[in-house]
Amino acid sequence: MTAFANPRKLTLEQLRWRLDPASLSFETTTQLAPLDAVIGQDRGLEALRFGMGMARRGYNIFVTGDPGLGRLSAVKRILQELSKSDRVPDDLCYVNNFKRPEAPVLLRFKAGLGAAFKKDIHEFLERLKKEIPQLFESEEYIARKNEIIELHEKKVVEFYNAVEEKVKNTGLAVVRMQVGPYTRPDVLPLVDGEPKRMVDLEAMVENGRFPKNEYEEIKEKRTRIKGEVDHLMLEVRALQKDVDRKLEEVDKLMIRTIASESLAPLHERYADPKILAHLEALVEHMVDNLEDLKLVGGRPKGMPPGMPYMGPPPDAVLAPYGVNLLVDNAEQTGPPVIIESYPTYRNLFGGVDRVVGPYGGWQTDFSKITAGDFVKANGGYLVLNLMDAVSEPGVWQTLKRSLKTERIEIQTYDPFYFISGTGLKPEPIDMEVKVVVLGDHRLYQLLLYYDQDMPKIFKVRADFGRVMDKTEESVENMARFIAGEVARQGIRPFDAGAVVVVVEHAVRMAGRVEKLSTAFPLHADLLHEADLYAARAGSDTVRAEHAREALLARVGRLSRIEELLREMIARGSLFVDLEGSAVGQVNGLAVHSIGDHFFGMPSRITASTAMGREGIINIEREAELSGPIHSKGMLILAGYLRRNYAQDKPLSLTASIAFEQAYSGIDGDSASSTELYALLSSLSGVPLRQDVAVTGSINQMGQVQPIGGVNEKIEGFFLCCKDKGLTGSQGVMIPQANVKDLMLRDEVLEAVSQELFSVWAVGTIDEGIELLTGLPAGARDNKDGKYPTGSVNALVDERLLALAEGLRDFAKEPEEGQGKGKAKGKKRNGTI
Repeated sequence: MTAFANPRKLTLEQLRWRLDPASLSFETTTQLAPLDAVIGQDRGLEALRFGMGMARRGYNIFVTGDPGLGRLSAVKRILQELSKSDRVPDDLCYVNNFKRPEAPVLLRFKAGLGAAFKKDIHEFLERLKKEIPQLFESEEYIARKNEIIELHEKKVVEFYNAVEEKVKNTGLAVVRMQVGPYTRPDVLPLVDGEPKRMVDLEAMVENGRFPKNEYEEIKEKRTRIKGEVDHLMLEVRALQKDVDRKLEEVDKLMIRTIASESLAPLHERYADPKILAHLEALVEHMVDNLEDLKLVGGRPKGMPPGMPYMGPPPDAVLAPYGVNLLVDNAEQTGPPVIIESYPTYRNLFGGVDRVVGPYGGWQTDFSKITAGDFVKANGGYLVLNLMDAVSEPGVWQTLKRSLKTERIEIQTYDPFYFISGTGLKPEPIDMEVKVVVLGDHRLYQLLLYYDQDMPKIFKVRADFGRVMDKTEESVENMARFIAGEVARQGIRPFDAGAVVVVVEHAVRMAGRVEKLSTAFPLHADLLHEADLYAARAGSDTVRAEHAREALLARVGRLSRIEELLREMIARGSLFVDLEGSAVGQVNGLAVHSIGDHFFGMPSRITASTAMGREGIINIEREAELSGPIHSKGMLILAGYLRRNYAQDKPLSLTASIAFEQAYSGIDGDSASSTELYALLSSLSGVPLRQDVAVTGSINQMGQVQPIGGVNEKIEGFFLCCKDKGLTGSQGVMIPQANVKDLMLRDEVLEAVSQELFSVWAVGTIDEGIELLTGLPAGARDNKDGKYPTGSVNALVDERLLALAEGLRDFAKEPEEGQGKGKAKGKKRNGTI
């Protein structure tokens, strides 16, 4: 096979973009001002500022972009700029609803006053704890109480005197009868100067010891006088009730007086009508629950010394009057900015805690209400990772509902509510919070498609790109970013050569020589790794060799599987020929990913053709190993054949194409040109070079289209060739459109400079087949429509014509045989 002149071989300068250290305006990063801004994300930053400035409902922000682009850092920086205002949100407190304890009342205070109110109420209750026991032992209280009791006893004596006057000289007497723990007056007849019960007197009458007529007279008199006495005793009882009421009024008056006097300063300090109404309700509840307050003194007066006190402690008695400070903004100087890294339901929305009561049941009250970060961020900003949030039960639905209504009712997320006790229903909180969520493009599209509320509550999308334009300004900003990281993290300064290595690596990460990667967190990792190697070398400055060593070490830590595959190729376990030529066989290139490590690896692709009508058989698809994009590439390949070779004849062939020794799924169309080369070789019978690996997708017009991972593919084939020994004829053929994406490693460039390895770029299938075969592809003549004799296209066209004619001739004989059989059959039928 004669060599074919090929002008498409790439020069050394085309294989990698270089940044000249001399073009930089500094020797080390200590001469640069640290960068204090987010670069390369102008669109996303403008969207963030727009969303932050919109105060209308629904203008929350969905930040999209790949992980590792510094989205969270950018959001923090923008929020720091916007949260420097003097607007501080209110404090929030829950207090007891004395009329409906299951519905606690929400009180709002200016920042700092919530804690002051809670302190004032606490001091008020502590004062009551000390003064209530003294109150009921004070001389004033005892004097008032004795005055009422003495008046009552005087009236009782008058009642009893009136009773005794009624029974005087009637032969009857008023005696006090003991009935259980109580005594009551009763009227009994006097017999021989001693009172006798009516039962005993009746027995004496029956025994003849007392005259019956006198007994009847005493009985009638006793009945009349006893009725009068009972009436007087009812008046005594009414008087006792009146005394008890007056004593209770005295107690209430004392409690009301001390409570009102203690709360008087709070009425002047807190002018909100809702707060004043709560203070009034608090006093009324104390007055109405006077007996409970008396237990504040602990052990009741008159209780036997040896008996243990089983009553509630003073703090439990006063607990209903406390304050639950839900949100305290006393230390805030501007709107709160909360970044929730663990967005569970409780962390975001709080809940209502419960405790087991003395009888084994669940108990709760207003003091058990807790606030989540969503409530704490009220009046400010809340930032969270949405993927983490939507995976937590109940979080997405509650977040949506709260953002739509701009209110939240704190409840505990409890999927087993049907077996839980009765909970609280706190007063809802009006919300004014700007929510910023971070997510990738897929999550955004899924929610937008499946959740109709999504566009209502997240009206602003801040999209962060993975690359930015490579300009002199952006390169300077990248150097200033390095200077800023050096200053913030206290690592060694970078010299101009080390900065060049970092910038060139950023270009390689971007995948295009006119772009820079915006994955600044990953760049920062490289800076720290390079600093480690500089420290090992005892250098005060990070130089280019330290940065390169860090890059090589990073690849080395992740390349175990890559080296194992190359070893299998070198020892012959994986069949990949790196020299010679073969018909229907070519080396394709694929990118493998192991976590965050991507590497290229060659794979043998073969094609087999024969007479038939099945068309092109994709063995990977038949084995269910082909992805949809790979299957589409095979259909495009068939379209190319029809366009170029089936204009004057039917396309009649059976061809099978396979990735040899590929046992996992295959997707993508970057090997469609490679598969076409193998198919054309099989049809034409012209062998293909095995020392050239091929990548590129095609369209039906025969143009070779750009693909991804071009650097990794070239380097993967180069390493395989290096393992077996470079011959000087080996290389990779890539699409012309990928030339601007090349950022090859130094070892590949060194081999190219020594003419031990080559990279070619082609724009069409014809250019590629000429390089692989050493023969001209051949263009169809406009007059007779024929390809030049001896060209690859002519050989393919002749082979397809021969297959079509062979299939036609093969089909004629069976048809003629069937026709004769039918005729004979008819004759036989006729004979029968």
